[in-house]
Amino acid sequence: MDTPIYDFVTRYARSDFSRLHMPGHKGVSRLGIEARDITEIDGADVLYDCGGIIRQSEENAALLFSTGRTVYSTEGSSHVIKAMLYLSLMRARREGYTGRGIILAARNVHKSFIHACALLDIDVEWIYPSGEVSSICSCHPTAQQIKKSLSGMERRPFAVYLTSPDYLGYTADIAAISKVCGDIPLLVDNAHGAYLHFLPTPRHPIDLGAYMCADSAHKTLPVLTGGAYLQMSQKAADELGADADAALSLFGSTSPSYLILQSLDLANACLAGDYRERLTETVEKISALKEQLRARYICVADSEPLKLVIDTSSLGMTGAELAEYLRQYSIEAEFADVGCLVLMFTPDNSERDYARLRDALMNVRARRMLVRAPSFRLSPLRRAMSIREAIFSPHELVPVHDSTGRVCALPSVSCPPAVPIAVSGEVIDDKAAELFRAYGIETVSVVK
Repeated sequence: MDTPIYDFVTRYARSDFSRLHMPGHKGVSRLGIEARDITEIDGADVLYDCGGIIRQSEENAALLFSTGRTVYSTEGSSHVIKAMLYLSLMRARREGYTGRGIILAARNVHKSFIHACALLDIDVEWIYPSGEVSSICSCHPTAQQIKKSLSGMERRPFAVYLTSPDYLGYTADIAAISKVCGDIPLLVDNAHGAYLHFLPTPRHPIDLGAYMCADSAHKTLPVLTGGAYLQMSQKAADELGADADAALSLFGSTSPSYLILQSLDLANACLAGDYRERLTETVEKISALKEQLRARYICVADSEPLKLVIDTSSLGMTGAELAEYLRQYSIEAEFADVGCLVLMFTPDNSERDYARLRDALMNVRARRMLVRAPSFRLSPLRRAMSIREAIFSPHELVPVHDSTGRVCALPSVSCPPAVPIAVSGEVIDDKAAELFRAYGIETVSVVK
């Protein structure tokens, strides 16, 4: 497969042009990458008004992903999520949708979803976990739950929104959920699942009936940090494809990174090569490792194929303690909290990586001390104002112990996992304050 963006920049970097344009480094190498870092000069195309090499590269990606349209972002899924909600709301407006937009969403959203709701003045009807959970990342809505929620809403939502896979590797039944949504668009935060289309049986949200989704290419594919895709089904492309660039432009920078664009372009060549075979081999290695660990009575959660999620209470330690232990073996985990540790793999992990991890976990000494896995129920918090009103109101930081009874302003959450405990506009109660403390959050932004 051709790589038009990369090839153009290669020719330009080798040319003898005087760079009387941005960036300020003028191609002079200090980091070693400056020669390839350009701006939207003649021939380089314009990201959000593309008709040349960028459009050609995006069309290559759409062919690989079997989508109606694939659009590049150099600002991550956080950027794409905003554009995706905007496009869906505009679609509803064209069909006569009036009043403030309302969307049905599973509670374990990334905070960028909250920011999008503030900017677009959207209300949210939340789907909460049906029972007790061990993490704020956990919310596993079924098709039946979503069907019940849709039938119970006073106003028809302009979209349904899910995070799948979530941070702990849980994957929703997108095929069943898309059916119960009917003609209501199903939007998916697929930040952790860009690779899913390339499994032996494709499991990407678009393959399973989602209307649109946001993919963080950089999380699981060989792409620089910030590279992302807006993935559109054929139906979405037919209805909204002409507006996709303008939607991304509305929330994005006018200075896209050509380093990231080149990595997205080169990823196409990688995906068109032996990537599927390498991915299958990787999944098999991870699956074998999971079984080895389970044989050692290490509790490994069911998860999407490229994640290894360990319930660390089975070892008598917290996730943070196990992460610190792994650093002794030169291993850095993706995420750790009170009760779990998350490790992420791709086909670019070496045999040394597997050997180190296997050695570390086979030699870890389970502590006899009792560490209880966290267990709590996510209860709905009372809403005092809209998300937009709360975020744009004067606010202040207060210690968590003084936050009870106050209205949450900006989402107070670390990244990862960037899943809010209290959403802007909600009144913080004692249970929410307790969860803030459990996740190491010491101060909370509240409305003055």
